[in-house]
Amino acid sequence: MADARVHVERARGVARCTLDRPPLNLFEPGLIASLRETFETLAGDASIRVAVLTGAGRAFTAGMDVHVLRDLDVASARGLISSLCAAIDAVHRAPFPVIAAVNGACLGAGFELALACDLRIAATGAVFGLPEVRVGVPSVIQAALLPPLIGPGRAAEMLLLGASVTAPQALEWGLVNRVVAPGELSAAVDEVLDVLARCGPAAVRLQKELIVRWRETSLPSAVQAGVNAFALAYATGEPREGAEAFLAKRAPRFGPDA
Repeated sequence: MADARVHVERARGVARCTLDRPPLNLFEPGLIASLRETFETLAGDASIRVAVLTGAGRAFTAGMDVHVLRDLDVASARGLISSLCAAIDAVHRAPFPVIAAVNGACLGAGFELALACDLRIAATGAVFGLPEVRVGVPSVIQAALLPPLIGPGRAAEMLLLGASVTAPQALEWGLVNRVVAPGELSAAVDEVLDVLARCGPAAVRLQKELIVRWRETSLPSAVQAGVNAFALAYATGEPREGAEAFLAKRAPRFGPDA
């Protein structure tokens, strides 16, 4: 990839993606384009089973570079936010699970990026917030997921007051899945990766597709999509292998090396 603002390492079906614009990994057009290109490229790679997204240095990402925001007009603002929306949407719609390893500040557009991920593991010192109203703009894109995730009252506090929350509070509210000491973040991510590695890769991809659909469609349509996905799972050998392994009281052997 020509632009190194997102560094990618691939190994054994895992893509480790690092926002590499330290110290705060602030979003600007180059990082936005690199994020979108990275996940659109990974989406086309059937060998990728999961992606881990984190930030270089002391932040996940502290959001948008205010220097970029300062000189926008209506037209350029629409262009910038549309490009950011497309980049975050590429993460949200990735055909594999995306784990956010939140190593520090996770603010504004950075928090919206974390919300686009499927699982969030945070270091104890991480902080989450949507301070956009304090610089004169609303929080948008994946911020729309906040009210159903944490309730309208808590969401309003974050959105209208720009209030931030600590990692322990985020865990209590259901914003993150785990909170660990900073030195244990990598090990905690590896534990989740180990669990995912024991699941059927095709089944996980079908489940990820359903999760996205369930957020965007009516209940009857969501249920029907689930029925279709269940049937499609039998186009692979995973259901038979999974059932035989369960009955034989052994670990299933999924994947091309089975």
